[in-house]
Amino acid sequence: MTQHIDPAAVGGIRHGTRLRRSTTMGVSPEAQAFAEFLASVSAKSSTPGLDLAVIRDIVDSNHKASTEPEGVTYAEVDAGGVPALWAIPEGADPDRALLHFHFGGSVAASMHSDRKAAGHIAKAAGARSLVVDFRLAPEHPYPAQLDDAETAYRWLLAQGYEPQNIGSTGHSIGGTLAVMLPLRLLAKGEATPGAIVSVSPWTDLTLRNPAVDANETNDKMLSRSTLELFRGAWLQDPAVDFTDPQISLVHADLTGLPPTLVYYGEYETLADDGAQLGRRLADFKVTTETHAMPEGQHSFILGAGRVPEVDQAIGQMGQWLRQHLGA
Repeated sequence: MTQHIDPAAVGGIRHGTRLRRSTTMGVSPEAQAFAEFLASVSAKSSTPGLDLAVIRDIVDSNHKASTEPEGVTYAEVDAGGVPALWAIPEGADPDRALLHFHFGGSVAASMHSDRKAAGHIAKAAGARSLVVDFRLAPEHPYPAQLDDAETAYRWLLAQGYEPQNIGSTGHSIGGTLAVMLPLRLLAKGEATPGAIVSVSPWTDLTLRNPAVDANETNDKMLSRSTLELFRGAWLQDPAVDFTDPQISLVHADLTGLPPTLVYYGEYETLADDGAQLGRRLADFKVTTETHAMPEGQHSFILGAGRVPEVDQAIGQMGQWLRQHLGA
């Protein structure tokens, strides 16, 4: 049965609190403007009386924070029954590809909201990126999103890409899927993508990490109430506990994962989730690096092309992918 969702809650803004400007003396003016842009989009999506379709359209407008990456073209494709969008940089290595998963807590956003940010990452990595338009909750709860991720990955294999030449990338719930997919493949005894880049991942569905509340006024996109809403829409099977390692990566056996780069923003509600994932990866002897963006917002890659700190981070992501794909 599809769970009811209150559209007015999707934006997660608590007016008069979440829109306060945080102290941002240590970041660029462009980063400050980006934070205010995220707050304005969240405020619009929280307008009472909007239905979910309208809210999803508003959330998709987050793409406006990114510039169009020069020298990148796009093509929509059917990836084995899953809608997807190729972001194709000029001179991209024809033998390498990224598999990219968008943000939105499984409830909102799309391949269109991530098109430009994914294009910037693809350009930095010198490889085309397949942006997956996975199904959304509450109409399609877990594991529909992971199923679509696996379908798109198998479609890439059918196109002739070797597993070690595919990078699994994403942010927010997409950063979670970027890790979930290789774990599912490992459980099946199959080859995984050659590298992972996980940005702002949601790795503890219990919401027990202190940053969820500590960063309440700093994070311009997410709040505890938003995360609770997303969690309820995504995980509708009463038999699935929030501590289940299949959905909370902080409890998962990470043995055998390919080289994994984790990024998160210091100001996001999921900051501790990213930091904890980085520590767990190291505990399981996975080749890994974890980077915290100073005063960074959730899903900060949406500022690609406008925010210098974001562009620097994306450059590092591209170097990581160039180094580890096909290694």
